[in-house]
Amino acid sequence: MKMIVTGGCGFIGSAVVRQAIEQGHEVVNIDSLTYAANPANLASVADKAEYHFVEADIRDRQAMDTVFADYRPDGIMHLAAESHVDRSIDGPSAFIETNVIGTYTLLEAARTYWNSLDTLHQAAFRFHHVSTDEVFGSLGLEGAFTEKTPYDPRSPYSSSKAASDHLVRAWYSTYGLPMVLTNCSNNYGPFQFPEKLIPVVILSALYQRPIPVYGRGENVRDWIHVEDHARGLLMVLQQGHVGETYNLGASAEKQNIEMVHAICSVLDKRHPEGAPHDKLINYVEDRPGHDFRYAIDSSKIHSQLGWAPSRSFEEGLEQTVDWYLANEDWWRPLLERSGVNKRLGLGQ
Repeated sequence: MKMIVTGGCGFIGSAVVRQAIEQGHEVVNIDSLTYAANPANLASVADKAEYHFVEADIRDRQAMDTVFADYRPDGIMHLAAESHVDRSIDGPSAFIETNVIGTYTLLEAARTYWNSLDTLHQAAFRFHHVSTDEVFGSLGLEGAFTEKTPYDPRSPYSSSKAASDHLVRAWYSTYGLPMVLTNCSNNYGPFQFPEKLIPVVILSALYQRPIPVYGRGENVRDWIHVEDHARGLLMVLQQGHVGETYNLGASAEKQNIEMVHAICSVLDKRHPEGAPHDKLINYVEDRPGHDFRYAIDSSKIHSQLGWAPSRSFEEGLEQTVDWYLANEDWWRPLLERSGVNKRLGLGQ
């Protein structure tokens, strides 16, 4: 395929781009290079003939029309988004602008391009919208999100993603734009920007700084390795049924405090100078409206497309810790970016 990937310099987007190039696809990466984007994530494919980079904002209709006209893709995978819940609490405007207005603008550019195609290419085209399990709200002690779970977003971030999901489905129902949609659980792995839980814990421990744990650390998240997620996303883009939604998760539920202890345990073995690292755990004021539990039921994509995670959580976490220990040149410059190493999300 020749595919557009929006947000390809981000954490999940860059994993998709790397895998797509490895599979032999041609990729056009659109990224506006906001604070969490990092072209270094794509150093391994940057010189490939199949890779093209366009620095542009998805809210810029003229720029989007130009990309579609110049590259004439077979499909698009839309990952560009503001994604950090804490930042959405402190500054929701950017989330509405990018996640809602940006998605609308991209949909209109895609629709105009799609209408210009012949019947055969129209039938083959796909608009793949990548979303999150957070749109479903908070679970109790039991159960899991399915593709039929009603939406109940609780944060500015999840609300903006829910709005974008509804827009994509509306453009399919109203205009016929062929779409597929995915909702995923929490991602982890290499190249994750150091404001999310796992890299925060790793780097705090390496610097012997307090490891912040919100509330009592009892909130539960379902974790998936980013490379397993990327493989599933490419599968959905190529094989997913038009109009369908697919949930992606790896059935790896962990309380936040469990996750922190697991990371510290790996670091105790890999970096014994600071052991025991869990002595650094510091309980801090909880995030406003903190969802209690997420869990994903991935049986639909398992049964319909044959996707399954390729590694256990324990294996993936060890690989992730090893990657951060070996790639200080990648993460050290990011520590100087806005908001990193600062407590965000108190709504003050």
